[in-house]
Amino acid sequence: MSLDDIKSFSKENMAFDPTGHDFLHAQRVAKLAQKIYTEDFKKDETDIGLYVVKEASYLHDTIDEKVTADKKNRLREVRIILSHENIATPAREDILDIIQHMSYSDNIEHHYQLSNEGKCVQDADRLDALGAIGIARAFAYGGHAGQEIYDPKISVKEIKTHDDYRHHKSTTINHFYEKLLKLASSMNTRTGKQEASRRTKYMRDFLSEFQMETGVKDET
Repeated sequence: MSLDDIKSFSKENMAFDPTGHDFLHAQRVAKLAQKIYTEDFKKDETDIGLYVVKEASYLHDTIDEKVTADKKNRLREVRIILSHENIATPAREDILDIIQHMSYSDNIEHHYQLSNEGKCVQDADRLDALGAIGIARAFAYGGHAGQEIYDPKISVKEIKTHDDYRHHKSTTINHFYEKLLKLASSMNTRTGKQEASRRTKYMRDFLSEFQMETGVKDET
């Protein structure tokens, strides 16, 4: 097995996802995570940690409940694939730990401590929810989930539990205030924080324009 096999598995399971969690998302996360890892931790291509970053990036959403209806079985498939990888057991276990504990929803009620590699993948994943691509993904997911674009009668909710996050009534615009604008404060790395700040500003500019055009109240 090789990284190409990991990419193929990711593409097979995510290529046609309509929610913004497709293979192109995985590619962007992998590219961003590698950039963060090399810049913040001064690692090069020979470092095993960079391999962990790449594999975790491509695998992280294959087990997500938005992508698979059987998370337990998909995780079993990932374990089998990784068992054939020519990497040390600690690296393999780190990949599994990262993909099971990095998601936003899994950290609402309990903050999981990730390895440096995991922090880079988590930051990259959250960065892809910000900026222009983040806006596009938000509306793609909202449309898929049957959410309205906005509705002044639906208030922004403070998300305190995983159940709140998955099942409360919301709109796509509310999602910006309930989650997306808060992501910058959750970044782990210097590079992640800098880029999150830039992308969040872009989103705030979009929301200001949206407010001006629609008269919807700014919830910040």
